[in-house]
Amino acid sequence: MQIPQIRIESQAGKIGLNINKPIQSIEQPQADLSIEQPPAEMTINRQPGRLTIDQTLARENLDLKSVFKRNEENAQLGYQTLMEYISKTVQEGDELMKIENGGQPLINQVVRAMDRESVFNTGNTPSQDSVQIDYAPAKVEIEWNRNKPNIQVQLNKPIHDYTPGKVEVFMQQYPSLNIDFTI
Repeated sequence: MQIPQIRIESQAGKIGLNINKPIQSIEQPQADLSIEQPPAEMTINRQPGRLTIDQTLARENLDLKSVFKRNEENAQLGYQTLMEYISKTVQEGDELMKIENGGQPLINQVVRAMDRESVFNTGNTPSQDSVQIDYAPAKVEIEWNRNKPNIQVQLNKPIHDYTPGKVEVFMQQYPSLNIDFTI
């Protein structure tokens, strides 16, 4: 006996994919950097030291006097000598005027005139205090002016290149269904 049969054949559908991957590249250029350092400014104000040596008194002690000092002393000596001469002349005149009182005024005057001492002075050794020394020390003022550095930075944007991917879908195998029956 034969039994009727149904035969069913099916074939599944298959999908195929073509994939193109995306391409991405990222590049970061370095920043442009500019640094400039101006030099520091230095100002020096200097007042030099001053040494003053006054040896006028020491030179005068050695009889090495200036013309002005010598003229002053000679004028004073001349005035003093004149006053002494006037005094001596008045005194001798008074003695001669009183000649009637006796004595030998004329001879006494001659003896006094012959008994004159002369003084020759070559000067003295200068004392330690005769040289005057004055010293004002030097003054130095230093001023600094530091200049800040000039820094300039230029940032560069990243370079981003992107190609999107692509997917193509196609049917690799179509589905099918076959039904067959036998009696």
